[in-house]
Amino acid sequence: MTVAAEGSSPLRMAGSRRSPFLQSEAVQGFGLISPTFVYALILLVLPILVVIAHSFWTQNYLTIDHTFTLENYRIALTEPIYRDLLWRSLYISLTVSLLTVALAYPIAYFISFHGGRHKSLWLFLITIPFWTSYLLRVMSWKVILGYNGVLNSGLMGLGIIDEPSTALLYNSTAVIITLTHAWATFAILPIFVSLEKVDRTLVEAATDLGDGPLRSFLRVTLPLSAPGVISAALIVMIPTVGDYVTPKLVGGKDGVMIANAIQAQFGKASNWPLGAALSVTTMIIVSLMAGATVLVFRALQRLAR
Repeated sequence: MTVAAEGSSPLRMAGSRRSPFLQSEAVQGFGLISPTFVYALILLVLPILVVIAHSFWTQNYLTIDHTFTLENYRIALTEPIYRDLLWRSLYISLTVSLLTVALAYPIAYFISFHGGRHKSLWLFLITIPFWTSYLLRVMSWKVILGYNGVLNSGLMGLGIIDEPSTALLYNSTAVIITLTHAWATFAILPIFVSLEKVDRTLVEAATDLGDGPLRSFLRVTLPLSAPGVISAALIVMIPTVGDYVTPKLVGGKDGVMIANAIQAQFGKASNWPLGAALSVTTMIIVSLMAGATVLVFRALQRLAR
């Protein structure tokens, strides 16, 4: 009995020394998030690493040569077709972001400052278009902008044009219009949340000190809601660069984007290494553009102050 007690006492002492560490909030918190973290790591990081690895290999007919090479990146950055598609994608993405934020801000401002007790109803109504499929909404714009579509018929009925216009569909403009409508809600919500956090007493104080509505908006409301504007711009800009469904349906040959080229390399062309190099190049450029966007918004925010 005594020997057993003496033998177990070191174990109890070791357990008592470990228990405070094991029972700490940091360890318990890590224990809770670690399964989710590992799950996210497998689903997000591992595929990206696989794509990056493929970008340094080459396609040899039906097999992949695992010899390290930078040839795919040379093609991605120097071939005119891929360079033009990348710049077009960045242009469309940036334009869609600016238009979406410009259209979303007044709506979010109205709901936040003038929605009253009907704010939840307004937000509910904004989400109604998302009850339908994304493809259905894109096809709706194809009907609206088509040669014999709603817009051409309306313009002809008003006598503005004599014959249907072919400039409304199958170009980059059609892609911009469709993407702006598709991502509008994703821009309204973060701006609304940011506007809800604006202290109304600051706006009233600016008015009491002699600022008019416009000056008060520029000096108080807009700078304080800048985080929501930045979030909305990034939420729209980053995914639209990689959109290939919308350009395929309404873009035509003049609205093709880099994602369509990537999809073609992974599909019909069966050149996975080149497709991976195009993907990695696009990810890096979009990341740099997103960082530049944040810096520009912060600089404008400091100037407004």
